Amino acid sequence: MRVGAFVLAAQFPGQGQGEALHRAVRTAEVAEEAGLDAVWLAEHHFVPYGVCPSAVTLAALMLGRTRRLRVGTAVSVLPSTHPVALGEQTALLHLTSGGRFTLGVGRGGPWVDLEVFGGGLDSYENGFPEALDLLRRWLTETRVGASGERYGFREVAVVPRPSESLDGDGTGPEVVVACTSPASVRLAARRGLAMLLGMHCGDEDKAAMVAMWHREALAAGHSREHLAGVGHVSAGVCQLADRTADARETLLKSMPGWLKQGLDAHVTVDGRVRAMRDPVGYTELLCDLHPVGTPRLAADRLAATSERTGITRFALLTEGSGDLAATEENVRRLGAEVLPRLGRDRRTSSPASEATG
Repeated sequence: MRVGAFVLAAQFPGQGQGEALHRAVRTAEVAEEAGLDAVWLAEHHFVPYGVCPSAVTLAALMLGRTRRLRVGTAVSVLPSTHPVALGEQTALLHLTSGGRFTLGVGRGGPWVDLEVFGGGLDSYENGFPEALDLLRRWLTETRVGASGERYGFREVAVVPRPSESLDGDGTGPEVVVACTSPASVRLAARRGLAMLLGMHCGDEDKAAMVAMWHREALAAGHSREHLAGVGHVSAGVCQLADRTADARETLLKSMPGWLKQGLDAHVTVDGRVRAMRDPVGYTELLCDLHPVGTPRLAADRLAATSERTGITRFALLTEGSGDLAATEENVRRLGAEVLPRLGRDRRTSSPASEATG
């Protein structure tokens, strides 16, 4: 099981944007010290929900600050960038980091970003498959041209080629696709790509999406050997305390204000009405679904999710307190008190027995 930190660079009420970004960078540095496997970086535009507008740029900094940690994007939004430009940046990070970079991509939302960056609503609604396939070609071929509905250009050389990494295995960087619907699950499965599943989903929903992915991938002709090597990623929230009630209280005090401020700031490109989640109710849901509580409860919940879904990689939001020192402590406890428990026999404990701890 591989556990990483999910970094949103969230701007909590009363905080500056620089403060949020400093906490994000420190999360990666402490994650490496604590023995976590990876950090996953979110990307948002024009909203305090997350103040990192370029996950690949922040990934470059974090790869330079670390030596062992894997760094992934969760996600780079394809409708807001050219897939060749993103492919070039991905190849550069893959080569210079010794293969430690993972590119997560997603469709994003119907936000004003599409207007600002010129992608338009059609790139969000219909253009993602074409962009994804062009990106994948750039990461695997020596020369690429395009003649699609959105992208058309003469054949050019791929420079640098990600498969020429001196320290890697020659296969190029991993690509993961954010999946929130049956359509996106089918898209990832037919291409044999791993999924990143959102924190709003419970184990039952994630298990169903993984099962659907396997059916679709086999139907598309992918071998069982290939599928066995694909590791899906489950996003979640982790907040640790000596008592579960204290961990939940920490998040219920901090997260609703951030969620309301951050989500309310999203503006749709076409004026469509958005149904927003209740911030308190959503925080309570996240506490119920994810490793929020004592270290033993956290380990049991992670193990239970893995057993129910087959997922072995986790990207856990650890900055839910909104405080730098508390976030660093949370990451350190995750490494020191949760990761060792994941290799132990937990038949003597259960999440229920710890819920009131």
